[in-house]
Amino acid sequence: MDMKDVAARGLVLLGCGKMGSAMLAGWLKGGLPKTSVWVIDPHPSDWVQAQGVHVNAELPADPALVLIAVKPQMMGAALPTLAAMGGGRTLFVSVAAGTPLAAYEAALGAGSPIVRCMPNTPAAVGQGITALIGNSFVTEEQVALSEALLQAVGQTVRLEAEEQMDAVTALSGSGPAYVFHMIECLAAAGEAEGLSPELAMKLAQATVAGAGALAEGSEDSPSQLRVNVTSPNGTTQAGLEVLMDEGAGLPPLIRATVKAAADRSRELGRG
Repeated sequence: MDMKDVAARGLVLLGCGKMGSAMLAGWLKGGLPKTSVWVIDPHPSDWVQAQGVHVNAELPADPALVLIAVKPQMMGAALPTLAAMGGGRTLFVSVAAGTPLAAYEAALGAGSPIVRCMPNTPAAVGQGITALIGNSFVTEEQVALSEALLQAVGQTVRLEAEEQMDAVTALSGSGPAYVFHMIECLAAAGEAEGLSPELAMKLAQATVAGAGALAEGSEDSPSQLRVNVTSPNGTTQAGLEVLMDEGAGLPPLIRATVKAAADRSRELGRG
């Protein structure tokens, strides 16, 4: 199975909110014919309806791929509509949080190839990262196809075991919210030191965005980059002594934050 097969047999996008729309935009830009895409969504946006894809139309009987992008609370109603496509020929790719592979296998039938993914919100600007893992019926070719589709909105990584998905959810899935809060905190601290709210926020946003780009693009590790910018007995060192305190600084706080999110992900996965 490859993109030619997807174009010929069709791709069904079940749910087309922000994440689904970002992926759809990437696929169309990459050359997937609009007539090869079916979107099922109870409230399609004006943008989706203007793309020329099939919207809430009768589905093909044997699509090459179904991408499941509905909210977790809608999963119970959504999966039965796909049951007739299960059994082996159609590849199912889920970007819905919290639903394990076993739940899809139960709903779609034995032999259904399923890839479970966890993207994050920077996918909306093509800067996401998606972790994925397939069930025992997925071939290497199908995993590669899933990666190709998901790379329309950023990077991909493969997991070794489905149990890792809870940690991924806590780190990269929820992580953007932690970074947004860091921006809020930096801006508030700047205000406390005498900057205007507007200037403090502009500086905080640009600093976090620039540091992230530097960390990703540099050959140096984040640890080395930190050392590079820290002059002995300077201002950065004074701040880091507070931030890196193992008792009350950022390390224990971030560990507790990610653990809380991972624990909650495990609870949701158990239903």
